[in-house]
Amino acid sequence: MPSTSRTTRIIALLLAFVVLAGFSACDVPGTKGRTTSRTSGQGIWVSRQELAELPTSGPAWAGVVESANSAGAGNIADQDSDGDVNAMAAGLVYARTGDNAYRSKAAQAVMSAVGTESGGRTLALGRNLVSYVIAADLIDLRSFDSGMDGRFRAWLGKVRTSTLDGKTLVETHEGRPNNWGTHAGASRAAIAAYLGDRAELSRVAQVFNGWTGDRSSYAGFNYGDLSWQANPASPVGVNPAGASRSGVDIGGALPEEMRRGGGLSANPGSTGYPWGGIEGAVVTAQILDRQGFDAFSSGNQALRRAVQFLADLDAREGGWWVSNDDEYVPWMINKAYGTSFPVSAEIGEGKNMGFTNWTHSR
Repeated sequence: MPSTSRTTRIIALLLAFVVLAGFSACDVPGTKGRTTSRTSGQGIWVSRQELAELPTSGPAWAGVVESANSAGAGNIADQDSDGDVNAMAAGLVYARTGDNAYRSKAAQAVMSAVGTESGGRTLALGRNLVSYVIAADLIDLRSFDSGMDGRFRAWLGKVRTSTLDGKTLVETHEGRPNNWGTHAGASRAAIAAYLGDRAELSRVAQVFNGWTGDRSSYAGFNYGDLSWQANPASPVGVNPAGASRSGVDIGGALPEEMRRGGGLSANPGSTGYPWGGIEGAVVTAQILDRQGFDAFSSGNQALRRAVQFLADLDAREGGWWVSNDDEYVPWMINKAYGTSFPVSAEIGEGKNMGFTNWTHSR
């Protein structure tokens, strides 16, 4: 028989194991009962190890290189600028090939963007900042030039609370349940990930969960016309599964974007705003996912349902599927959910992202 003291030690060790096992299974703060990420690991957007498995030939890769060669001076205040995505492309080429010319090109593009948000709006900042942050991460700006990285980090720490046209990036994220807010959320998430700010990441996840339908997580948005809301008394960013109103199926609809084409209708007026809202949200989800928050499960797979709503609408009405700078989205949705939504083999730069026909092709 073991001694009493030895038995006590064994029991204590077993209890400690149970506690630790239970802790490792706990939810990441901000996920509201969802499990941790499937893809958490190195890289805010993608790691060099993941990129090493991707081809350096074919039209998708050629598109990355073409955009990388176009990387130049930044202008964040221009909401239609491709400079951010081109800088990211240069970072991707460096991370895949090790070609230091592209590392330098990306670093120069990133630093040229610092301060150029002045005179713009938070929509432009939300769209244009995230890819610069990812570019800096892809080239490991800190090891490339610690002075550059220090200046970049200091700017990131300030820019999220800088007032542009009456609002900050954070205020836009937490107040606007449309494309302005989702794009702001993506850049806010990227900043937090780059700075290692876990409290800020948890807050982004909390707001994201509220947008996807969990009002107990967050319900501070300011909504416009409520005719597309499944429950106007409790508005959300994405309608719940199976929702209908006045005989119209609206499960998965983005009410704040659908209203831009008019009031509730079985044959709604065409508008591209829903894709704009999804763009910001899917980039936010990807960043959160890699940081340990299973954002793609949030809201009963709200992003998958949002794309399915538009796919169904396109099948009935036509003219609702992605085009031009939205084309990177289905690649990401298919990768996240194992779906098979139609994709374009060759895609251009998106408003805030691109090249998912290469990065998310496998």
